Amino acid sequence: MKATGIVRRIDDLGRVVIPKEIRRTLRLREGTPLEIFTDREGEIILKKYSPMAELGIFAGQYGEALAQGSGRMVCITDRDQVLAVAGGLKKDLVQKAISKELEQLMGKRDIIIASRADKEFVSITEEGPEEIALQTIAPILCEGDVIGSVILLGKDEKDKMGETEKRLAATAAGFLGRQMEG
Repeated sequence: MKATGIVRRIDDLGRVVIPKEIRRTLRLREGTPLEIFTDREGEIILKKYSPMAELGIFAGQYGEALAQGSGRMVCITDRDQVLAVAGGLKKDLVQKAISKELEQLMGKRDIIIASRADKEFVSITEEGPEEIALQTIAPILCEGDVIGSVILLGKDEKDKMGETEKRLAATAAGFLGRQMEG
């Protein structure tokens, strides 16, 4: 744990203000759910809550099946990081923070198919990877809120993605969203 040197007081309603710099760095927005932990030494730990993290193992297995069936690389994300990767690039993507562009794209709630040359093409994480040439991205919705995405990836621009990949990503996103509701 890293000390920030910032001290805040609890108000009469039990609230504590998290400084703007920390909210910006950790991508905490109004309405972001936080999980509260305590320990025996009296520490209180706030952690961003990800409902998708509960499905981590299941999402990984589902991603593996989707990758085998489609012949594509598959990423499953929550609103903050890549949770599962199948079909390659695991070490480059898993548990990395998603890019701001992907986060904004998910917020639009559209399913997109793009090649590297298209303006809709976004980086999955801030660092790349560079070898991705094609992508199909479908947001995962749970009770009307975007909670993540299913992404099909390709390395060869000649191997275009189309309606089949769009339907696969949409079906997977819909299925994972319903798993969270149940």
